Amino acid sequence: MEIIKESKFDNFDSEKSVGIVKTQYFNFGGPPDEMMLENGAKLGPVTLAYETYGTLNQDKDNTILVFHALSGDAHAAGFSDKSDKKPGWWDSMIGPDKPFDTKKYFVLCANVIGGCKGSTGPSSINPATRRQYGLDFPLMSVKDMVDTQKKLLEYLEIEKLFCIVGGSMGGMLALQWIVSYPDISKGAMLIATAPSHSAQEIAFNSIGRYAIISDLNWNCGDYYNGNRPETGLSIARMIGHVTYISEGAIHKKFGRNINEEHNADAHESNNGENKNIKCPGPADFTNEFEVGSYLKYQGESFIKRFDANSYLYITKAIDDFDVSSGYANLADALSRVKAKCFVISFSTDWLYPAEQALKIVKALKINGIETTYTNFESPFGHDAFLIDDERLKKIFTGFLNSLWQ
Repeated sequence: MEIIKESKFDNFDSEKSVGIVKTQYFNFGGPPDEMMLENGAKLGPVTLAYETYGTLNQDKDNTILVFHALSGDAHAAGFSDKSDKKPGWWDSMIGPDKPFDTKKYFVLCANVIGGCKGSTGPSSINPATRRQYGLDFPLMSVKDMVDTQKKLLEYLEIEKLFCIVGGSMGGMLALQWIVSYPDISKGAMLIATAPSHSAQEIAFNSIGRYAIISDLNWNCGDYYNGNRPETGLSIARMIGHVTYISEGAIHKKFGRNINEEHNADAHESNNGENKNIKCPGPADFTNEFEVGSYLKYQGESFIKRFDANSYLYITKAIDDFDVSSGYANLADALSRVKAKCFVISFSTDWLYPAEQALKIVKALKINGIETTYTNFESPFGHDAFLIDDERLKKIFTGFLNSLWQ
């Protein structure tokens, strides 16, 4: 397999874009060398989809490893082709003269195992059955996700990282990384994340999973040759999306406005046929508020790009995540950390509030780890780290410059 250590792209859309980016694939763990997962199960062969931006320097010490959030993927910046309407999910941060400056850094992002955007997951073909894994896919952990990306670095012959970066679930991966591989990264940016999920966070994910497995089309995960559990997955996304935005932001955008353009007579059903949902009687539950229509749109968009089984496996992995598992406490878990750390929470993030970030900060400082913490003022809630915000860019750039110097 060709290893691309310099991104190949055309000038496209903007001088500050990385342009057209080629997704690459790393394969490992073929029999008899399957990957041993944390729970003792074996998985193999394994494919990781990844993208790179910028150029790996001669000393191979300028790599920034970016971990994506729950619904993210390897396509963090640039465009897959010229028909793309939107760039990668963190294009505002990755590119020439942006915080993750591709004129200086070699940026790497890989889709996690269990995902559905090129890496091995439940929708991949099981070599033992020649059908999609479905529920035959083994349960995996955040640590397993991290371990596969360590194998990717070995494949790319990168022994040291300049910095690791992750927001939300990606922050959990970054936190696990500095525990599992404390000697590899010079810096770590832990964004809008937590050392483990609270009961409330688990509750929201549980509702989403129940929505999926209650969909008649889920069929115990064996739906790939028939109708898919689109309604369940759509509802799961709607629930999740509510937790990503702040009350203030959603009120400002929608308030109690009614969606006057909503079609009360029909909607798009799972099989693509128009189905009349206007029932006899005076009550009309299809006369939606604008916020309801917005969430419905988010759900319908999500089912076009994500797999329901992947949603089940990944949310289970982050609910099970506890970086202090196997240690006396969180401070003990972080006792071997050597990276200079930057921890950031957001003032209106009620999914991963500042209290959870401060637990990480306290544990790092107990161990004498150089740590910077910011509770960033933003009206956008949990998703604030994905917003194109010049203030946030300056903070990120400042931390990376301090590492560089």
